[in-house]
Amino acid sequence: MKKLFIAALLFVGIASFAQDMDQKPAREQRERLTPEQRNEKQLQKLTSELTLDANQQTQVKQLLAERSAKAEKFREARKDKKDSNVKPTAEEREAFKKEMLAEKEANDAKMKSILTVDQYTKWHTLQEKNKDKAREKMKEYKNENN
Repeated sequence: MKKLFIAALLFVGIASFAQDMDQKPAREQRERLTPEQRNEKQLQKLTSELTLDANQQTQVKQLLAERSAKAEKFREARKDKKDSNVKPTAEEREAFKKEMLAEKEANDAKMKSILTVDQYTKWHTLQEKNKDKAREKMKEYKNENN
């Protein structure tokens, strides 16, 4: 009986340790990429999934760089406001949402002008899938922290 109990504990311990090893590394432990590396990685992914030609690659690379620079500027502004411990008013939040929506629409229009109709459709589908994945991760994150 004693040996059976020890064997069961050992099995449970090994099984739980193996599950911990399978999970993705925590956000802080993941490799940090520079904005240029992220843009290059995204460009390679888009090139393989949408079969972009050389001209399209150049245009998309430029678009990704512009978008990355704007995102960094938004991040810095947000960080500055967060550091000052001043919460944005409802009007400021609404203005920020409108600005982000306008940026997204401008980005979509630029991509539409660069890509063919089929490529744009594929790209739009990929965007929707990524949005769904992000929502799922947010749900998981909220469930873990509650």
